Amino acid sequence: MSQSVSLPISNPVRRSSRNSWEWWGRLMVAPYLLVFLIFVLYPVGYGLWLARHPSSYEHLLADPIFFRTAGNTVVFLLVAINLKMMVALFLSGFFIHTRWWIKGLSFLFILPWAVPSIPTILSVRFMFNPEWGVINTLIFQLTALDGPNWLNDPTLALSLSMLMHIWKSLPFWTLILLAGRLAIPSEQYEAASVDGASTWQKFRYITWPSMRTLYLTSTILSMIWTLGDFNSVYLLTGGGPADMTHVLATLGIRYLRLDQVDLAMASIVVALPLVLPLVYFMMKRLSK
Repeated sequence: MSQSVSLPISNPVRRSSRNSWEWWGRLMVAPYLLVFLIFVLYPVGYGLWLARHPSSYEHLLADPIFFRTAGNTVVFLLVAINLKMMVALFLSGFFIHTRWWIKGLSFLFILPWAVPSIPTILSVRFMFNPEWGVINTLIFQLTALDGPNWLNDPTLALSLSMLMHIWKSLPFWTLILLAGRLAIPSEQYEAASVDGASTWQKFRYITWPSMRTLYLTSTILSMIWTLGDFNSVYLLTGGGPADMTHVLATLGIRYLRLDQVDLAMASIVVALPLVLPLVYFMMKRLSK
């Protein structure tokens, strides 16, 4: 006796409903794709098209301000990022304590990162004004001496820009590393205390091995963001004095003000050899 085999029959109502949801999903995604094309791909493609001529890079390399800017960028990355991340690692260990006054202090510590950049950095620039700035006024009242012209010295101005960057972004990275510390099981520290381990030994054998990947990944990500940090330098020094404190993120504005659009785009393109390896290493670490 033969047995009949029943084949599954697709439900046309369910298929129609699924097609309807797919259609609505594509319709909702379309505006975001349009914005991405107009405001991301088109500007990037247009900038690369403007910087396509080899003569633009020849003129860029012939400009002594470019080499000064490249050196400033390297110094900015090496000094500001390493100092910022080391201080953030130290402060994450400080703010992990549960005392009430530390919680209140942490609220004040987050404020520089939370407030807008433009009014904050401009107010700091006014404070460093050599004639009527509050810093030189205090120096004069305390010592009867005139304060220095803070932003007229290239080394001092670039150092203040780095301190401005550290002060503004330090709370964010401290919170990231603080979250990494909170993920470490407290039982490990309790066992180390029973064995008589010192604070340094706890950090060396428990904290750092647990946070090393997070620390290195955050450092790479911070380097990528710092390469595009425009506000800390341009709003504080304007690239001055005499265009001596520019970084790659602000150099393009100088060429735009000189009506040299091709050099402005070329100065952005030359930063790609620094950005792309950082993005590659960061994604490689995240994939692990």
